[in-house]
Amino acid sequence: MRTINLRRAVRAVLATGALGLALLAGGCGGHGTDHDTMGGNPSAAAPKSGATFNATDVKFATDMIPHHRQALDMAKAAQSKAVTPEVKALADRIAKAQEPEIATMSGWLTAWGEPVPSPGAMHHGMGDMGQMPGMMTDQEMQDLDKAAGKHFDMMFLQMMIKHHQGAVEMAKTEQAQGRDPAARQLAARIAADQTAEITEMQGLLAKL
Repeated sequence: MRTINLRRAVRAVLATGALGLALLAGGCGGHGTDHDTMGGNPSAAAPKSGATFNATDVKFATDMIPHHRQALDMAKAAQSKAVTPEVKALADRIAKAQEPEIATMSGWLTAWGEPVPSPGAMHHGMGDMGQMPGMMTDQEMQDLDKAAGKHFDMMFLQMMIKHHQGAVEMAKTEQAQGRDPAARQLAARIAADQTAEITEMQGLLAKL
């Protein structure tokens, strides 16, 4: 009897020890999982690599900001000098649409760690070369400033049609090659809105 009881006692001790080891191992495993989830493992906690934008997005915003600024200059001139009510109304819409878009694109560039073009940077094109589509030269802007009456209205419409055509071209490039969803969405809106305004301006020009 004593031999049997002794064997039972040994078995109980061994079983208890095995259970303790199992619990200890399970406890260590659980802490390891929590550690990874809470950021103890850098590879597990690190965000996925890869930016949400590409070089096309940066170029789109960087070029479209001064492009819009020039359109604002032209629109503000028309707000004070145009003699055709429809031209004044169009200038108002252009100003109201493009000013917030400049702020939006400036915010993107800041978030992407890219420089925001300062006012006046490439504002009136690159001399007479005009590297950005549709940008007016300094001379064209000066000629517009000197114009008056219906002659001003005609010049404004002709120049803004060309300016819009350039913006649509830039927007389509962004739609085709850009990566950032918000930038591509804005490009789609610019292309649609300014294409409609080109048609409107061509109609107004035919009436003058």
